[in-house]
Amino acid sequence: MRRISRRHVVGSALAAPLVMLSRRAALAADTIRFAKSVPNSFAFSTADIGTDARIWTQENIELAISAFRGDAQMQQALTAGAVDIGVGSGPGLGFRAKGVPAIGVAAMYGPPTNLALTVLASSPIKTVPDLKGKRIGVTTLGSLTDWLTRKLSQQQGWGPDGIQVLPLGAVPARLAAMERGELDGMVIEAATGYELEEQGKGRNIMLFGDIEKHFYTHVIVATDEMIEKRPEVLRRFLRGWFKTIALMRANKDFVVKTGARVVQVRESIVSRVYDAQIGSFSSDGAWDPVAIDVIRNSLKELGILDFVPEAKTIYNDKFVPVKI
Repeated sequence: MRRISRRHVVGSALAAPLVMLSRRAALAADTIRFAKSVPNSFAFSTADIGTDARIWTQENIELAISAFRGDAQMQQALTAGAVDIGVGSGPGLGFRAKGVPAIGVAAMYGPPTNLALTVLASSPIKTVPDLKGKRIGVTTLGSLTDWLTRKLSQQQGWGPDGIQVLPLGAVPARLAAMERGELDGMVIEAATGYELEEQGKGRNIMLFGDIEKHFYTHVIVATDEMIEKRPEVLRRFLRGWFKTIALMRANKDFVVKTGARVVQVRESIVSRVYDAQIGSFSSDGAWDPVAIDVIRNSLKELGILDFVPEAKTIYNDKFVPVKI
C-alpha cells in the first residue's frame, strides 16, 4: 500500500479551501447590464476595449453590453429597469427632469469632435448656410444629434427650427431615406462619415467640435437603484472605465483593432478617428459646472424641456473624480 505522507495530507487540506475560494471568487463577479445609446460610436467602444483588455475581469465585473437606437430608447430601458448603467449624450441628462430614474454619475467626453453632418456625395449642399430649411435625420428626439442640429440652426440665426429635424433611428435607415430623397443629410459618428466618403456615398459638411467648447458630448448615467443598492459595484465599474481610458491613450494599435470591429469600419478609419478624438475623453469623470450649465440652459432654449432644471437634479458628483 502506498504511504501518504503527513506533508501530502496537510497540503491537500490547504489546497481544498483555496480551490473552493477561487471558485467562489469566479462565481462572485458582479453582473452589470450596460447600455450604449447607439451601437456604432468609437467613444462607446471603450466598454468593448475594456472587455478585450480583461479590465472588467480585474474589477470582478461581468459586463453585459447592449446597444439602442438613440438616447430616448435607452432611457426607456433605464426606466423599465432593464439597464443598470448607460452611456449617452450630455443633453440626455435632461431625461432625469422628465422622471427617468437615472442620473449622470461621470463626465465621459468633451466637445462633439466625434460627430459630423453628412450629405450624399451627389448633394447640392456644399456649406452650412445651404442647410437652412433642409431635412436632417437624427437618432431620436431629445438625443444629442437632435440637440446639435437645433443648436447649429440657432447659431446660424435661424432659430432652433430653422433646420427640419426628423428622428429616424440608426444610420442605415437614415442613409436609405437620403437615397430615396426623403432626407437632405444626417448627423452621425465621424468614423461612419469618413467611411461613407471613402465609399463615394457621402460627404461631410462639418464636424461639430467647435459648436460648443464647454460641453459634454457623452456622459455615464446610472439608475437610482444602482446608486442606492450597489454603490461599490458602481465605483468598481467607474474605476475600470477610466483604467480603460488610460490604456487607450497608451495603446493605439490595440484600440484601433477593437474599435474597427465595434464601429464596423476599416482600421485606417479608426486610426484617423483615434488621433482626432482620444484627447476628448475624460481621464477621471470629474464634472465641469460650466458645461453642465450650457446643457441645462440649452434644454429649455431648444424646446427639449419647458424649464431649466437645477444642476444637481441632473448629475451626481459623489463618485468622481475616479482614482485608478
